[in-house]
Amino acid sequence: MVGTTIKNHEAEFNVFRSRIIFASLAIVIAFSLLAMRLIYLQVVKRDQYYTMAEANRISVLPVVPNRGVVYDRNGEVLAANYSAFTLEVMPSKVKNLDQVLDELAQIIEIQPRDRRRFKRLLEESKNFESLPIRNRLTEEEVARFAVNRYRFPGFDIRARLFRSYPYGEVASHAVGYIGRINDAEVKKLEASGLSSKYKGTDHIGKLGIEGSYEAELHGMTGSEQVEIDAGGRAIRSLAKTEPVAGNNLRLTLDIKLQQVVEEAFGEFRGALVALDPSNGEVLALVSKPGFDPNLFVDGIDPVNWDLLNNSEDKPLNNRALRGQYPPGSTIKPFMALAALENGKRTPEYSIVDPGHWMLPGLARPYRDWKKGGHGVVNMHKSIVVSCDTYYYGLGNDLGIDRINAFMTPFGFGSKNGIDIDGELTGLMPSQEWKQKRFKQKWYAGDTIPVAIGQGYWLSTPLQLATATAILANGGTQVTPHLLKEVINSKTNEKRRYKPPPQSELSFKPEHLNLVRQAMVDVMLPGGTAAAAGAGAGYAIAGKTGTAQVIAIKQGEKYDARKIDERHRDHALFIGFAPADKPKIALALLVENGGGGGGTASPIAREIFDYYLLGKRPDVAKRKPRDYDLGPSH
Repeated sequence: MVGTTIKNHEAEFNVFRSRIIFASLAIVIAFSLLAMRLIYLQVVKRDQYYTMAEANRISVLPVVPNRGVVYDRNGEVLAANYSAFTLEVMPSKVKNLDQVLDELAQIIEIQPRDRRRFKRLLEESKNFESLPIRNRLTEEEVARFAVNRYRFPGFDIRARLFRSYPYGEVASHAVGYIGRINDAEVKKLEASGLSSKYKGTDHIGKLGIEGSYEAELHGMTGSEQVEIDAGGRAIRSLAKTEPVAGNNLRLTLDIKLQQVVEEAFGEFRGALVALDPSNGEVLALVSKPGFDPNLFVDGIDPVNWDLLNNSEDKPLNNRALRGQYPPGSTIKPFMALAALENGKRTPEYSIVDPGHWMLPGLARPYRDWKKGGHGVVNMHKSIVVSCDTYYYGLGNDLGIDRINAFMTPFGFGSKNGIDIDGELTGLMPSQEWKQKRFKQKWYAGDTIPVAIGQGYWLSTPLQLATATAILANGGTQVTPHLLKEVINSKTNEKRRYKPPPQSELSFKPEHLNLVRQAMVDVMLPGGTAAAAGAGAGYAIAGKTGTAQVIAIKQGEKYDARKIDERHRDHALFIGFAPADKPKIALALLVENGGGGGGTASPIAREIFDYYLLGKRPDVAKRKPRDYDLGPSH
C-alpha cells in the first residue's frame, strides 16, 4: 500500500475559522470606521458642510442703492441716474486678456479709448473685481454677446445705474461729480466702518456737492440670494433685502441764473459768487472755464484727462473758492468804513489829490491810477472815483494791525465755511504774520499797497462776496452754503439746512449809509461803473477794482498792449441790488481782464437784470467784449 496522507480536519477547520473571524472583525472595524466618519460628517460637521453646499448653490449679491437726485432751488435736475447695460470682465478668470478682447471686438465695438480707460482701471483695481470694458451697450450689442457668451468665460452683461449731469459744464464746480472708488478711499471707508455700506458700489462722490454730501446721497446697500448653476449663471432669485435709496438734495443754486452768468463771461477766465445777503444762500457759483462732469462717470480716459489736467487755463481749479487774488479797489468801501468806525476820518475830511502820495521819510511816490489826480476828494468821492491817493494816507494812519482787526470779521484771511470742500483762506496780513513768515518786521511802506487791496493782501471771490453781503444786510455775518434742504427718499420728509449761528457786526448807521450811498453813486454818472449802471431802473450799489498781476517798475507807464495777456491786470467788481432792499450780493473777477469798470461791471449788470427783472441777455445782439486796456481803478 502506497503511503497515505492522513488529513487533520479539525486543525484545518480551526485555521479556517480563525480566518473567518479575522475577516469578520476587519469588516466590522471597517464599517465601524465608515459609520463613525459618516456620523462625524453628517452630524458633527453638518452645519459646516451644509453651509458650504449651499454656497455652491446660492450666491449672495449686493444690491446697489439708487443715488439721491440733486435739484436746484426751483426743482431743476442737476444730477440724476439712468440705467444702462455694461459689458464687464473679471480679469482673474481670463488667461490671455488682450487676445480675448481682440476676439470680443469682432462682436461688440471696443474703441481705443475704451481700452485705455480699462487699462487704467485694471492698474488701480484688484484682479478679482469686475471691471467695465464697455458702457451703455445697445440692445443689439447685448443680443450679439448673449449668443456668443459661451466663448467668453469671465465676461458678462450687467445692468447698472449711471450718473448724469444734464447741464454739463454749467455749475460743474458746485455740483461736482462721482468717480470710481480708489484704494485710498477704500481704506478710508474701512477705517470709518462704512465698507459694508459700499458693497457692490464702484463709485463715490469726488467733488462739490457730490463729495461733501456723499453720506446723504449714497443710501444703504441691499442684498439678494440668487440660485446659480454650475457655470455660475443666475437661475432664480430666492430672497432679497431691498436697498435704501440715497436722499435727494435741493440746492440754493438757481441754475438759470448760473447759465446767464456763464454766458456773460463768454471766453473770459474768472469766477463769480452770488449770495442772498439775508441768509448766505449761494445763488450762483461760477469758475471759468469749467469741465464736463459726465466725463468722469465712467472713468475719464487719458486723452481727456490730459487735456483738463495740463490745460493752461486750469479748468479743474475752482477759482471761486481756491483762487487767491489781490482784491484791489473793491476793498475801499471797507477801508472807508474802518476809518469812520475807528475815528481816523470824518465824512467831511478832504485831501487835495495831486496824483501821488509820499510816505514821510521815503522819497518814492505812490501814484494814483489817474495822472494828475482827482482834485479835492472827501470820503464819498474817494469811493465814487476810486481815489488811490486818499487811501494811501488812510492806510498809513490806520496801521496794518487795525486794518487786520477790522477786516477779519468780514471773512478775510479765513475760511468762510461754505459746505463744499476745497476753500482756501486767502491772506489778511499783519505784523505777526510777516514776522512768522519772513522773520522780518512790518514796515510802514508795507501798509500802503495793502490800503488799496494790493501788496500782501489776497482774497478769494467767495470772501469778497461774503463781505459784500455783510455790507448789503447791514452788518450780519452770513455763512455761504449751497444746500437748501435734504429730502428723505422714503418719507419725502424735508430737513432744512441750518447754518451755524453768526454774529452781528455793530456799525453806526450813518457810517454804513455813507459807504452804501457812495457805492450807489459808483454806478451813476461820474462813477467808475457809470456805463454799466446806465438805465438800470433800480439802484445798484457797486465798487470796481483792478488787481495788478506783475509789478511795474518805478517811472514806467502801464501799457496793457505791450504786456502778455496773462500778465495783464485782473478786473473785479462787487455789488448788491436793489440797493435799498438787497436781494442779491455778488463778487466777480475776470482774470487778466483789465479795468473793473470796463470788463467786470457789465457782466454784473447782466446778472442783476436777469435776477431782478427776468431780463435774459440777448446773446445774438451782444457786442464782443474786449479787454479793458485803460488805467486801473
